[in-house]
Amino acid sequence: MKNLNHQLMKLCRQNRDGSYSTQATRSRILDLSANQLHALGYRHMQATSLKPKHVEALVARWREQCVSTGTLKNRLSALRWWTQKVNKESIMARDNRAYGIESRTYVAEQSKAQVLDQEKLTKIEDAHVRMSVRLQAAFGLRREEAIKFQPAFAVQDDHVKLKSSWTKGGRARAVPITNDDQRRLLEEVRALARGGALIPPHLNYVQQLHRYEKQTAKAGLSRLHGLRHAYAQRRYKQLTGRVCPAAGGPPSKQLNPEQRALDEQARLTISDELGHARESISAAYLGR
Repeated sequence: MKNLNHQLMKLCRQNRDGSYSTQATRSRILDLSANQLHALGYRHMQATSLKPKHVEALVARWREQCVSTGTLKNRLSALRWWTQKVNKESIMARDNRAYGIESRTYVAEQSKAQVLDQEKLTKIEDAHVRMSVRLQAAFGLRREEAIKFQPAFAVQDDHVKLKSSWTKGGRARAVPITNDDQRRLLEEVRALARGGALIPPHLNYVQQLHRYEKQTAKAGLSRLHGLRHAYAQRRYKQLTGRVCPAAGGPPSKQLNPEQRALDEQARLTISDELGHARESISAAYLGR
């Protein structure tokens, strides 16, 4: 292991900020950054030797690789964390626009919904990973929520409840059970989990996360956040009787007052079910 990689790994171990998922993602980004800096010719770096030129070189490399805006922002966030821990926050601009990264739009211009490919699903070898993916599709759960899911705690008569320790931002929430397919799936989850979570007893969360990432990629399943988009769009149709704008339905400005009131209520409900604090985020899933 190169010296910089080792120092950044040590920095991560000593500063466990955020959820396990956040920590794991940050660690991978910093390891990638160290490898790419080495490939760019910056050898023998220390964690404390990061300079503006290194940040700019990484951003340029990521742009060459056509990394998405969201991923760029996540990587810059990890770099800012790095600068904070070595007391060099001043070397990075606070605004991403300084690096030519535009603000992310929160209104879907086209649908990002993804239907779960059953043939690819069967290629996932680990039964726990396979079940987590099915939960994501059925209830619009985030990846971490679906991996940590404990049916003995979560499954109620007419909803599933999610612990704050499973969720992004520590916001506990409830997601309704609205059909028999969901109920049958939850029975399967109960049988597999045997009173625990969707993590095999001999593994911890981070190890199961790595297994999830490898097996879904091997099965050809990617962009699984699209399953949340599909859930949101199904719920919108259930709650309003209409297809949402992102999927080809009428935009909000074309709705009459009664329809607009129903639209607004549906968006609030769906935002809550997805674990978002703001109704405006629903536009990223549903369009406007």
